[in-house]
Amino acid sequence: MDVETEMTEQTLAAYMLTLGEQAKAAARAMAMASSESKNQVLLTLAERIETEAEMLIAENHLDLDAGKANGLDAALLDRLELNPARIVGMADGLRQVAGLADPVGQVSNSAVRPSGIEVGQMRVPLGVIGIIYESRPNVTADAAGLCLKSGNAAILRGGSEAIHSNQAIGKLIQESLAAVGLPAAAVQVVATTDREAVRHLIQMQEYVSVIVPRGGKGLIERVSREATIPVIKHLDGNCHVYVDADADLDKALAIAVNAKTHRFGVCNAMETLLLHKNIAATLLPNLQKAYEKFDVELRGCALSQGLVQGLTNAVEADWETEYLAPILAVKIVEDLAQAIDHIEHYGSHHTDAIVTENYTTARRFIGAVDSSSVMVNASTRFADGYEYGLGAEIGISTDKLHARGPVGLEGLTTQKYVVYGSGNIRE
Repeated sequence: MDVETEMTEQTLAAYMLTLGEQAKAAARAMAMASSESKNQVLLTLAERIETEAEMLIAENHLDLDAGKANGLDAALLDRLELNPARIVGMADGLRQVAGLADPVGQVSNSAVRPSGIEVGQMRVPLGVIGIIYESRPNVTADAAGLCLKSGNAAILRGGSEAIHSNQAIGKLIQESLAAVGLPAAAVQVVATTDREAVRHLIQMQEYVSVIVPRGGKGLIERVSREATIPVIKHLDGNCHVYVDADADLDKALAIAVNAKTHRFGVCNAMETLLLHKNIAATLLPNLQKAYEKFDVELRGCALSQGLVQGLTNAVEADWETEYLAPILAVKIVEDLAQAIDHIEHYGSHHTDAIVTENYTTARRFIGAVDSSSVMVNASTRFADGYEYGLGAEIGISTDKLHARGPVGLEGLTTQKYVVYGSGNIRE
């Protein structure tokens, strides 16, 4: 379908209904597809992306030109751009997913019951996954690869700023599916920039099993508020590092610097640093010098301002904010309990870390902090599907059902009980 900017409500409703019907039918075929055929789609697609690089770049230039005309800032234009290195990255990512173990059909917790039946749990696809994302066209290939490998169908709704790039990648995906004998409709890229398409997608509970929003807080809040379908999401990444009284201060310095400065605009970057009062006077001056090299603004509590000069006064909003910028809130705490209370009150349940050499303290922190990732003596930047050995991720969830933390192939499946008997009847 050619790109449409706006449709009548009736036409849009009919179009989205068609996408849903086709995806649901394709999902049944994908659920039964062999690992070999799914892998072959991904490998075929990787090759097609590389051989059609010039076409993809040409289509991407249409989006870049429109973005410049519409006043997109440099950061958004950078995320939007497809260059040769990013195209190779897309292809390599698909090959990596093809090399991962297929979770579909895996049986766990199998046991023979006293009645003689054998009960186990088998991993099965979720069905149709709706993914809503912004800016980065490489997400089209990444998301499709994960959905296909996990035996699902997908409806992808990218941002209007990347419509030509996404449609071009979507065409290659469908051609690769058809070449392997799987339904092309297993991945459909919404071909309209009409914002109402999102509303239809997140309320198509008859056809769509789960929604995954990938983008800014505004998008995720809207999807969470309006969706009538389960949503895999996180709203904020207000991550903390707590440096304990028993910390190795060399480790603490390296971890605190990396957690904040490795990348600023990511959800697993540290936004608040908590320092035990016994080590703050020694560690904070060294941290300040290290952060100065990265132009990080420190916003501190009264106690931290008393230890070093140049800290901006931290206000209540600073403890609550996901900066996604070179800004860090610093607070000195009395003990582990106060650190945990602060994290519980202000945190987003994304990723929080402790630096300590005290095993008992570490265990208390792990048990008390209710986040999707809790770390001991490691940077929060490790909260990532690739770093966790998932190969790739569709996103990160701070919810507790059904997936939590980085969501990879296994998170795109669910389980059903399978029972084997030999003519058993219940007495």
